[in-house]
Amino acid sequence: MKSPIANSSHQPLAERLRPQRLSDVIGQQHLLGEGMALRLAFESGRPHSCILWGPPGVGKTTIARLMAHAFDAQFIAISAVLGGVKDIRDAVEQAQVALGQGRRTILFVDEVHRFNKSQQDAFLSHVESGLFTFIGATTENPSFEVNSALLSRAVVYVLQPLSENDLRQIVASALVESGVSAIESVAVDRLVAYADGDARRLLNTLETLAMAAQQEQLEQVTDAWLVQVLGERMRRYDKGGDQFYDTISALHKSVRGSDPDAALYWLVRMLDGGADPRYMARRLIRMANEDVGLADPRALRMALDAAEVYERLGSPEGELALAQCVVYLAVAPKSNAVYRAFNEVRALVKKDGSRPVPMHLRNAPTKLMKSLDYGKGYRYAHDEEGGFAAGERYLPDGMAAQAFYRPVERGLEIRIAEKLRQLKERNAAAGPADSGGMA
Repeated sequence: MKSPIANSSHQPLAERLRPQRLSDVIGQQHLLGEGMALRLAFESGRPHSCILWGPPGVGKTTIARLMAHAFDAQFIAISAVLGGVKDIRDAVEQAQVALGQGRRTILFVDEVHRFNKSQQDAFLSHVESGLFTFIGATTENPSFEVNSALLSRAVVYVLQPLSENDLRQIVASALVESGVSAIESVAVDRLVAYADGDARRLLNTLETLAMAAQQEQLEQVTDAWLVQVLGERMRRYDKGGDQFYDTISALHKSVRGSDPDAALYWLVRMLDGGADPRYMARRLIRMANEDVGLADPRALRMALDAAEVYERLGSPEGELALAQCVVYLAVAPKSNAVYRAFNEVRALVKKDGSRPVPMHLRNAPTKLMKSLDYGKGYRYAHDEEGGFAAGERYLPDGMAAQAFYRPVERGLEIRIAEKLRQLKERNAAAGPADSGGMA
């Protein structure tokens, strides 16, 4: 498990425990397990340029280093946060020297999304010429943050947050190296919850604990002592615990109950307790869909905008956009009509089976299909009075008329309900259709 230079006691615990063999890596088995994509890349003997996309502390740098080791390649690392054009130029010169000696080079760029377009473009010709194999690491979606030209020359591997079981394995393997002789299982649970899928965060916290435990000559790290040493952030941040989910529930119910003051209170409680603002943004998007719906379609756009604003500004400035959104959602008219309709249809489809598409609704791009009556009798709604083909049916043949979507008498759905009533009356006046419809 230890790296070749793990003997230095001055190195951080996370560095001392960095895996030096692929088999030592904990997690990412969807990529590194037998027969999986990245494992096959290692076994092929032929390195290729790639982008490792995933949250912090999940093994991006480790995988890049292991790839260099597997291919006996020179490993050059650049931080896009601290580096610039000079670092790229120096890396090219080192790669040229290595190539002259018959050795490959792997250039690893951490936080590659921080490089601007011209800096990213500087890699292209060297990647194409084979001077070095490019590996970029990013916590942001490469579709938006990496130039399309560079993206097209690299395989994107998506890394996942480490599971609780993964993190427990890391704790077990790190105890001896960290100097912690024993630790309560409840304390391990709290550490794992606090790490939130991030191995580096876990090991750095464990190292802090170890130093404090050695100073106090403790034989065992207890949960109570852990909370005392790590302070307020550990007392309040309990992701995965009952309090965390209870607080989310209180926030969601306050929004649904149209209480902006309570909703704002629970939002701030969660942010103050250490909840990830991006997670909170995702919850607001769900609330806009589930509880506001078409009563106010602007709510979803407000939630998406709030998430985007936070991505651009970060904390604490971006949190104000989340606050504005949660107040808007709370005061908006409420409807879960689409949410209920979707669940009803999903349940029906699951038990009903696959009914054939009615002939008049089928596409007929060829003469053969037309000869088989595909599309025969279909009425083009735009050519009908009011843009509505009264009496036409769109459900499968033999299926009774349905009313999955039942708008409420609130917000925009008041007008939607009136429109649907008018269309239903026109359908009734037109009489039953011969072929396949609108309820």
